[in-house]
Amino acid sequence: MEERTGRRPRIADVAREAGVSKTAVSFAFNSPGRLAPETATRIRTVADSLGYRPHPVARMLSQRATRTLGVLTPQALSVIFSNPFFGAFSEGVALAAEQEGYALHFISPLHGSLAHAMNRATVDGAVVIGLSARHPEIEQLRAAGLPLVTVDSSALPDQPTVEIDDVGGARQAAEHLIGLGHRDVLVVDIEPLNPGVGMDFEGVGTRRMRGYLGAFEAAGIALPDTASVVAPATIEGGIAALRRAWEDGLRPTGVLVMSDAMAIGVIRAARELGLRVPQDLSVIGFDDIDISQHTNPPLTTVHQPIRLKGETAVRLLLGMIEGRDRHPAPVRLETRLIIRESTGPAPRAAGHGR
Repeated sequence: MEERTGRRPRIADVAREAGVSKTAVSFAFNSPGRLAPETATRIRTVADSLGYRPHPVARMLSQRATRTLGVLTPQALSVIFSNPFFGAFSEGVALAAEQEGYALHFISPLHGSLAHAMNRATVDGAVVIGLSARHPEIEQLRAAGLPLVTVDSSALPDQPTVEIDDVGGARQAAEHLIGLGHRDVLVVDIEPLNPGVGMDFEGVGTRRMRGYLGAFEAAGIALPDTASVVAPATIEGGIAALRRAWEDGLRPTGVLVMSDAMAIGVIRAARELGLRVPQDLSVIGFDDIDISQHTNPPLTTVHQPIRLKGETAVRLLLGMIEGRDRHPAPVRLETRLIIRESTGPAPRAAGHGR
């Protein structure tokens, strides 16, 4: 039964030699339980003698499985990967996926459309970061039956999500500044990724602002509306935010920043303005990315388990894909304040305050 043509053996060759249909050969490799055990064994023996191996793509299609997971992001990959947070998150995603034998496909909007991008992606399910489950295009994917796990999204009753205690972490950060005597405080808010879309979505920025305000209200301190600026979650965004606040006449003694990348930019802008950190300006970030402990000065920040967040999202997704848990409960991970050298007592020198 040796194949002598010199070409790669095909499924038809196995079927002919074994005296069965091509469908039976396919069953022998993909669904052996649908054949009598002796038939499946005989087909595999013939296949081995011919040197036949199922084509991986054909096998994938027959099984309706790709062993690939999508990571759906709301921004271009060039923008997303410039943020150290996403790099750490992706490490966690990759670790969990590789341990289970899955590949990854990072998916960003194609011609402005996430749904269009997903239509061209062949994945078994997707981790969606930074988008509401109520986003119109995410709702389309859910309606199509694609398993999805959202990250940093408001939980829906039927939608698994992984989030952190944004409110509690932000409150700890604000309480730290208040305890150091700061009353003139600037908040650097994260610019919405999808302004005007899904305005009922309470994203991380909204939750963290709630935590900050809760701490100040509990201390009897009112923050004026002018005490907040919005910027992209990048170093450049942080630089621009403090510059803009300074140009508007704000003279804070402390800055609460909703991401470490922005906080690093705030420190850089402060230095350009001739301010010392923390003697003139205390700065607190959020995330605890690896570089935050190596800034000058090291950054006080709210730690969140970024890599664990990515790992957890993938494990929930695989439970859905593989049928172990088709309706996993939402997961909330804890945060904690890490005090380093970028915060200190509020200065008493003249010139501070609004």
